[in-house]
Amino acid sequence: MKIAVIGAGAAGLSAAYDLINYGHSVDVFESSYFVGGQASTIEVGGSPLERGYHHLFTTDYHIIELMNELSIKDSLVWYKSSVGTYSDGKLYKTTTPIDLMTLSLLPFMERIRLGFFTLSIKKIKDWNKLENITANEWLQNNLGGDAYSKLWEPLLRSKFGKYYDQIGMPWFWSKIQTRFASRKFFKGEVLGYPVGSFDTIFNKLTEYINRHNGKIFLEHQVKKIHPSIRQKFNLDINTKDGEITRTNYDYVLATVPSFEFPKLISLPKNYKKLLDSVKYLAAVVLILEIKEKLTDYYWLNIADTNLPFLGIIEHTNLINKDFYNGNTIVYITNYLDREDYVYSLDKNDLLDYYLPHLKMINNKFDKSWIRDFHYNSLSAAQPIITTGYSSRIPSHETPYEKLYLANTTQIYPEDRGTNYSIKIGRQIAKTINMNISLSSY
Repeated sequence: MKIAVIGAGAAGLSAAYDLINYGHSVDVFESSYFVGGQASTIEVGGSPLERGYHHLFTTDYHIIELMNELSIKDSLVWYKSSVGTYSDGKLYKTTTPIDLMTLSLLPFMERIRLGFFTLSIKKIKDWNKLENITANEWLQNNLGGDAYSKLWEPLLRSKFGKYYDQIGMPWFWSKIQTRFASRKFFKGEVLGYPVGSFDTIFNKLTEYINRHNGKIFLEHQVKKIHPSIRQKFNLDINTKDGEITRTNYDYVLATVPSFEFPKLISLPKNYKKLLDSVKYLAAVVLILEIKEKLTDYYWLNIADTNLPFLGIIEHTNLINKDFYNGNTIVYITNYLDREDYVYSLDKNDLLDYYLPHLKMINNKFDKSWIRDFHYNSLSAAQPIITTGYSSRIPSHETPYEKLYLANTTQIYPEDRGTNYSIKIGRQIAKTINMNISLSSY
């Protein structure tokens, strides 16, 4: 069969890889000039680096399995992580359970409660029982006190802004489960990162697809999907040269955000309502190349809503700075509404807005430390996962037979991420191939 995949991110490329291995011809259309989607890279300090911070947990089985199939598993290196939390004007080490037990931010009895609280979440196996309660309400009822008001509530507010009290508990449960699984008892968290960045994975997928029965078309934007005779589809494609071409396909997989899908094809009201019911937060990321170390932590949670960003990820506290010409690499990350004025700032104005607050993280920090910096924004970075979410997830199989949809709103209860995008990409490839086989009988 001749199959079109719209989008060359993790889901699109992994689906194309499997569809080719099932014996089909696949064309992948990507509107950008690069592959990898949210895990794509730019050159920073002479090496490729993800536009948005990336790492792997020990439970990211789907991407690890794919790397093994591509004979690049040996490029995955595991590193000891370090975690800190900023609150009340101070940095606190929160890497291990012992760190939490000695966390001076909280009174002693609050630390004891926090320890038992995290263990109680770990023991919950059926997330379905949590579907009708928000994370904020569950935390208030089951934790409360300073551990809630000084730690978890500010973190929820930083992550989701005005939606902080609407986020379903299964999302929070999944985040805690993932973190626990990557911890080695009392030694803290272990995270993975491929030698050569995530390009190692996407370059291998790209090479495989182009060398076999597929082709990736960069800077080719699919404008419309038209159902045609014999249950096929015509795709109107705006090519790299600015021309509009029309090509016919037997099956189509779209990996676009939910709000973009109705622009491609007319949809029944009920299905479109499901797509519209899930909102996204946008993201803005600054990547700083600086002369000095900013903190001692790879991951710094900002549990203080007075700071205008939600996290600082100091990449070179995980990966050796020699890869980046000896520079310290720092991500400053933020999720926000697309209507938020911060989202409209250009990179220079955004840097100026953040600079005074970086001095609060490290009082020695000075703008002169910055050798270079980079900016990235995403309009559909984080779906807002509310209560009862499972009943509102649109099916991968759309109202049109042979037309499929895969995006981050359909990842649940796990949080969106490269590993789970690969999971759904491969699942849908299997479904498409099975449906093709059934239709041939």
